[in-house]
Amino acid sequence: MNRITADFLYIGSGIVLTLELLVGSVLIGLVGGVLFAVARRCNTVCKALINGIVSVVRGTPVILQLSIIYFTIPQVFGCKLGIIPTGVIAFGINSSAYVAEILRAGIENLPKGQFEVSRALGIPRFHMWKDIILPQVLMNILPALINETVTLLKETALIATVGGMDIMRRSQVIAAEQYEYFIPLCIAAFIYYALVLLIEFIGRKVEGLKRYAENL
Repeated sequence: MNRITADFLYIGSGIVLTLELLVGSVLIGLVGGVLFAVARRCNTVCKALINGIVSVVRGTPVILQLSIIYFTIPQVFGCKLGIIPTGVIAFGINSSAYVAEILRAGIENLPKGQFEVSRALGIPRFHMWKDIILPQVLMNILPALINETVTLLKETALIATVGGMDIMRRSQVIAAEQYEYFIPLCIAAFIYYALVLLIEFIGRKVEGLKRYAENL
């Protein structure tokens, strides 16, 4: 086995951690974003609170949020989180703020009559969101959600700053050992790009299914 193949396999094994972070943070981001978007429309107090949270999260660097969770939680609460929980929480919270903004735009683009008709028909608020509003919005904002997933994938590389052995960190280890940065970083770039292309491919397939369902 030549050196490049060995390096590729070593760096590529970091895909497991990268995907664990991505899947976990996407789930938290989507659920959190939906909750934020719905809570915004409850009352003025909730709207002001959510706007403040979203503003702070979007206005501070992801690496700062990651560092706060990883380094301050042990000091404040006396318990140390592992690499994966730290990354999932940090990236998930960050993503939820951006998803909330995407959803806000999608909700505002819906005809306002849908809310009025739902209230006039006495449809419970929960079922209005679950069965009427959110299905339409999620389909309309699908391209934006795919873009957010791609962005989130690239942000997971920041887990290397707290010692996570993901794709990026493994390429740095190889580079430091061999005093050669070009090949390890190119391998990491190739793997990230392949993952991005895979996400975009899945997104196009889902959009195709959406258009097919609309034409039925």
